[in-house]
Amino acid sequence: MNTQNYTETPAHKRLLGAATISLALVAGLAHAHGDVTPQAVDTSTLKQLGEEWLGVNPYRDNKEAIRIGDSAYNQNCARCHGLGAVSGGIAPDLRKLDIEPDTDEYFIGRARHGVTRNGAVYMPPFEGTLSQEAMWAIRAWLETVREQ
Repeated sequence: MNTQNYTETPAHKRLLGAATISLALVAGLAHAHGDVTPQAVDTSTLKQLGEEWLGVNPYRDNKEAIRIGDSAYNQNCARCHGLGAVSGGIAPDLRKLDIEPDTDEYFIGRARHGVTRNGAVYMPPFEGTLSQEAMWAIRAWLETVREQ
């Protein structure tokens, strides 16, 4: 292409402007998806559970815990497990978790310690980031969206 005879027209300027705006929007979306900083969860309205981790969900069917868990899930879990716990394929569909008390220990273990296989982190650990109360509130909410 001979650039000596190139004349920039208004159409070229509009096209260049549209391309620049598109790239900025895409970069913004990519950055937003990459922001995986866990968000604080206010559990002050729930019965505090103490330092020792429980093996059974103390908030099962607790309306306040379910309300808190809904928000906490959307802030901390939905980016991988999907809005409404409907997985988009990145991580397991949490609507399929059994709600029997003996599966509570499995849930809390995964939430606390995360999941690593062959050195690859599939889920980060949330212990030290989310409180026991927050994790059990999320579990209480997940039980309300359970599917067979």
